[in-house]
Amino acid sequence: MKVNSEGVSASRVYLPADQTHLNLLAFFIAQFPHITEVEWIDRFNEGLVLDQEGHALRASDAYMPNMHLLYFRRLAREPEIPFEEHIIYQDEHILVADKPHFLPVTPSGLYLHQTLLNRLKKKTGIQTLSPIHRIDRDTAGLVIFSVNPSERAQYQNLFRDRAVTKVYEAIARYSEELEKQLPMTYQSRIQESEHFLQMKEVEGAPNSDTLIELMETKKPWAKYRLTPGSGKKHQLRCHLNAISIPIKHDQIYPILTPYQEYDLDFSKPLQLLAKEIAFIDPIDGSKRVFSSPQNLVL
Repeated sequence: MKVNSEGVSASRVYLPADQTHLNLLAFFIAQFPHITEVEWIDRFNEGLVLDQEGHALRASDAYMPNMHLLYFRRLAREPEIPFEEHIIYQDEHILVADKPHFLPVTPSGLYLHQTLLNRLKKKTGIQTLSPIHRIDRDTAGLVIFSVNPSERAQYQNLFRDRAVTKVYEAIARYSEELEKQLPMTYQSRIQESEHFLQMKEVEGAPNSDTLIELMETKKPWAKYRLTPGSGKKHQLRCHLNAISIPIKHDQIYPILTPYQEYDLDFSKPLQLLAKEIAFIDPIDGSKRVFSSPQNLVL
């Protein structure tokens, strides 16, 4: 796997035999219409488009069908996340990282180097690292990575088969009425709303469930223990919002607040922590239990 000096992996693109293009620049412009011509010219000029042997190509080079090329993303300006991740466990099969708030797990949007995946690749030198599950960039806590590509599917299947126990902690509004009902398993059917960032509850058979327990109280806030039985996008945030106790500092629920990407308010992290994770290792049959040393303080 080709990586640059920052530990960032290249993407791969195939040049189809049923296409013709004036040159490589014309192909990339046609293949990726959301990326400007100027951006591709800059990538070629900076040596960010390579052949399979790792040799830099020119924008004017001929289009050669039935080949694979490599290319790197280029970000003129990327927000800096001033918090460090920590490796809490590593062996030849998996790596368990404790992620800070605000740090995305994988590259997307404005984030490339400032992601958990690329920071870990650079820190460990293991370019085959791949996350076997995700948590929101706003959420802190445990993320597990597969070390060997040949084993990744076996670990991912644990999540598909609900064979993983995940425990989260959250700080949200205290509700005297809700306390009378806890602990409770909240169920609902959730799906993407009209805005891709938000999920919403809809009528129909439940497709998500969360065990909600009260841990401690310091009015007007309380700390809750959340054990999801399913793994829907934004499930915990959506469920707590639905029972009128949205998570403290949530910028998506109940009201979607546009991110100020280059001016993030690091003093108000989402009060949600992926605290514990447990499963039976599919490779050696051992019981794996991990806990984040981070704590949410009321």
